Amino acid sequence: MSIISCQELTKTYITGNIRVEALRGITLEIKKGEMVAIMGPSGCGKTTLLNCLSGLDEATSGRIWVEDIDLTTLDDNQKTNFRAHRMGFVFQFYNLLPVLSATENVELPLLICGSKDGEARNKAQQLLERVGLKERATQRPASLSGGERQRVAIARALVNNPAIVFADEPTGDLDKKTAEGVVSLLRQLNKEQEQTFVLVTHDPEVGASCDRIIHMRDGLIMNDGGTDDISQEIEERG
Repeated sequence: MSIISCQELTKTYITGNIRVEALRGITLEIKKGEMVAIMGPSGCGKTTLLNCLSGLDEATSGRIWVEDIDLTTLDDNQKTNFRAHRMGFVFQFYNLLPVLSATENVELPLLICGSKDGEARNKAQQLLERVGLKERATQRPASLSGGERQRVAIARALVNNPAIVFADEPTGDLDKKTAEGVVSLLRQLNKEQEQTFVLVTHDPEVGASCDRIIHMRDGLIMNDGGTDDISQEIEERG
């Protein structure tokens, strides 16, 4: 059963006399519970696709359905409300508020959605324990390592129990060992909760950990399939 689908999706940026076709007629489906990697060279449209699928950016043309909701028919307020309740986001540079503790950063989406203070605090603490940061819950981001900050960001993305988690280069600012731990955590959460994960990544090892890789180039999908080829490539590299 598809949880995300789009048809003939295009996105064109126009600056002065410069016209950039970031997406050039993308059609795809992502099944519920899949962990999908979107890969390709810089500037190929990966992040633009993720932003359009999540409603963070508006497509120039085409249709997008998420949980059978046509995003192209929603206004900005409706999209914001839908994202707040049904989607989680993880970014390369964490996007944590520096003046808040780990717990306060995680509980913030719940408070925005109207949860009571005590309920939000309890759930935030549960999520931090789940991602291995129970003992770091009172620390502010400046006191945390890069891997710990990304785990806080993952907990924040999951606190509303979203159907879909979108992640844009979630390991891009991490060293190899820390990145492996973060990817392992994402894979574990994906399997336990059967939530759908859509990851933009340059890292072939992140791609190999997913169920499926969508390869993009010049705003088009060039290949959409399993991870066998990239896993073999990693093995050959040693």
